[in-house]
Amino acid sequence: MTQQSPQVPSVEPELAGVRNFRDVGGLPATDGRRVRHGVLFRSGHLAHATEQDAAFLDTLGLHTIFDFRNAADIKLEGPDVTLTGVRNVNIPLSDPADGAGFWTMVREGDLPTLRELLADGRAAGRMIASYGEIIRTRTAEHRRLLSALADGSSPALLHCSAGKDRAGLSVAVTLLALGVDRDAIEADYLESAAAHRRYKVWRKSTSADAMSPEVLELLSPLFDARLEYLAAAYGAIEETWGGTESYLAQGLGLDERTRERLRARLLTD
Repeated sequence: MTQQSPQVPSVEPELAGVRNFRDVGGLPATDGRRVRHGVLFRSGHLAHATEQDAAFLDTLGLHTIFDFRNAADIKLEGPDVTLTGVRNVNIPLSDPADGAGFWTMVREGDLPTLRELLADGRAAGRMIASYGEIIRTRTAEHRRLLSALADGSSPALLHCSAGKDRAGLSVAVTLLALGVDRDAIEADYLESAAAHRRYKVWRKSTSADAMSPEVLELLSPLFDARLEYLAAAYGAIEETWGGTESYLAQGLGLDERTRERLRARLLTD
């Protein structure tokens, strides 16, 4: 596999067809080290990347792209663009938005349907439940990710559709394994809430209220990054395993040797 030498962007690039891209480098770990720049990136899907976007991504020296979308997402959005010499690994995770049924609701649901499904905190409740479910049930997938990173599958780009839920949790789990401060994990996660990073909602409906303020307000919690969502993931760790260390060791089956290899590859003094 031929790779270019990584080019760490000095400023966050403006990518025309890729949302929510960023380098996770610089986040502090509890042992005094920091996440290396240029080894761990995150974003939304790459299906709509322009030629210029792909040219930039080619300069990062990526080894692996981890795509956490499921078949419904890929059918809707398309496969990732092909990057030079980069391995693409699809690890579908439980969709916080229930796959095809979710996209039908978002793109075609009329106002009464959206009110019934999402009003009065039900949209946020859906996300909270999904975050906990992913942590509890997708341990094999997250073990596969961390083992691959420990074995040298970096520089890596982690993405799903919007880059905030499945990718956000996978980045958070990776950072927990590295011993990154929880406050720093939360701050990185919340960056996905910025307006210029959010998934662009498209509505197939042509009704007069298809993009009304009420519709957008009902849909907003599904495409937002909120600490209450991430807190649900932490809560699932505490309730199921009693803490982060037990989650990593028992839930994910990571031994100390694997974690040390992971830290050696992704952290720097």
